[in-house]
Order: sequence, then structure tokens, then C-alpha cells
Amino acid sequence: MTIFSGILKKRTSASLLAALLLPGATLAAEPGWQPSRAIEYIAPANPGGGWDTLARTTARVIMQEQLSPQSFATINVPGGGGAVAWAQIARDRHNDHKLFATSPPLILVPLAGMSRYDHEDFTPIARLITDSATVLVRKDSPYQTLNDLLDALRENPRLSIGGGSAPGSLHHVSFAGLALAAGLNAREVNYVSYSGGGEAIISLLGGHIEAVSAGIGESSGQIAESGQLRALGIAAEERLPGTLADIPTYKEQGVDYTFDIWRGVMGPKEMPADAVAYYQNLYVRMMNSEGWQQARDQLAWTDAYLDSQQFGIFLDQQKKQFGRVLAELGLLKQ
Repeated sequence: MTIFSGILKKRTSASLLAALLLPGATLAAEPGWQPSRAIEYIAPANPGGGWDTLARTTARVIMQEQLSPQSFATINVPGGGGAVAWAQIARDRHNDHKLFATSPPLILVPLAGMSRYDHEDFTPIARLITDSATVLVRKDSPYQTLNDLLDALRENPRLSIGGGSAPGSLHHVSFAGLALAAGLNAREVNYVSYSGGGEAIISLLGGHIEAVSAGIGESSGQIAESGQLRALGIAAEERLPGTLADIPTYKEQGVDYTFDIWRGVMGPKEMPADAVAYYQNLYVRMMNSEGWQQARDQLAWTDAYLDSQQFGIFLDQQKKQFGRVLAELGLLKQ
């Protein structure tokens, strides 16, 4: 069972990716429009989650590689599973000095009836990466495997599963799909929503919930470095390389289920075309940099670049796909 399948995913050099997707694209800065002041770089959640990690990582690489004449100032705007930030950005049409990190909640939250704004109210800039879904527990948790947790949920469906997105959004749908694939009643999942993955992990470490549905990238440091958390599996076709190679896939544990989390960047509606072109070129150059490739690998991300036009088409496809998923789970409100 696959909830999301990326259009193109390659753990390769971004230069090959750029050659495939952007024929004739230059990797040097092109003349024309450039930002004249700092970029407001919005992460629509508290620090520590997937949006925040993407915004801060890309901002850091862009500055380290000296790719922009202006800084990218990451600003956290939490609330409503992203809806608070989207409402603010939607009122700022034409602003070519504002960008925000995005992922499936931009599709899911409006479909679940919790935001009046969806992807059509913004300008796609670029899809950048995909991140594998995972389920996290404390290092001292009694659940040693994914099936230990699933068996416990069969005995007690009210066990709390946290996530850094709104009900009916990314991490809820990810875990509900896993439950469905494992033969559980997905509608009975006791999902506890937090204002970002960092807040959900803090609650898990405090013993307030049993597990967290998350992306592997946002939690890789606490798994591989601090050892505070354990991942019970990843919703990928194959194991990840490097320090996370010991984590088995769901399929290896008998659950035929994959779920990829795409992440990208968008701006306000009606952003001028020359600004969109500038940012597209900027992210291509970033993905070709050594700094990006090191950060990407450390976070277990996979390059999945789409330009503005391709990203817009992809978002339309996602709306149809996730609409069917939410309807099946009884969560579709739109």
C-alpha cells in the first residue's frame, strides 16, 4: 500500500538532477532581479519539526555557500497545523521577499476543513526533497518492533500517538495509513496533535504519549546522535544508508506500506515571474553545492527537485490523491 509516490526521487548529485530537469539551466547567478533586503523565510510551526528543519537547513547552506546577496531569516509562525501562517502569507500577495517551507499539510489541512487557504492561494517555487515517514518511541519503550506497537494498539486502540501536524493532516494520515495496512481500524487511532514535530518529541520524551508519527529527517539527530529515541521502522521501499541503516522498513516487518513526505518552498500568490525564476535558479545552485549534499545525507533526505511549473502540477495531483485517502479515513470535510 502506497499513500504517496514521488514523481522523481534520486539520491544522486544535484548536478545530474539539474541536468535532467532543467535543460539549459545555468548554475551561476543570472543577471536580472535579485532580492534587495532579507528574505522572510517562514516555517509554519514551532522549532524542531520538518518545516523548521527544511527552512533552517536551506537558509544555512545558502548563506554558507554565498549563493544570495541577502540573508534568509527563518521565522516560526505556529498554529492551526500551518493555517495561521498560510492566512498571513495569503494576505501578502506580490511580495517577492517572502517564502515558506511546505509539505503535504498544505493539501491535507484544507481538505480536512481546517484552513480556507490551499496550494492554489500561493506561488510554487520548487519541490526539493522527500523524507521517509517513521514511528518513534523512547529508548526505554517496551515496544521493540513495529509489530509490538501494532499489537498493543489491537489490545488498546486508545494508546496515544502524537504528531507535529493537525488532525487529518500529514502525520495523522501517515499513521492512519499504517494502521489500515496492518489490519487495524484507522478511524480508531488516538492521534494527539502538536504544533510541530519538536513539541511532539518533547511530549514523547516526557512520557505523555506512546509514540510519535514523524519524518525520519527531523528526528535523525535524536536517533543517531543523542540516542534518546528509537525508530521502529521506516515507510520506505528500502533501508536508508549511513547511520540509519539499522532501521528496518515496514515491509521487512510484514506491513506492506510506504509513505514519502515531500517538502518544498512556496511564496505569496502572484509573485513576479522574474523573482520566481531567481529563486528556482538559487535552489538548483544550492542543491549542486557540497554543503547541501552533506546536509541532505545527514538528514537522510532524498533529492526530489521539481521546478515551479512541475511543482504546481504535482500539487494538483496531490489534492486529488489525498482527497481519496481522507474520504476513506472519514476525514474529508471540503
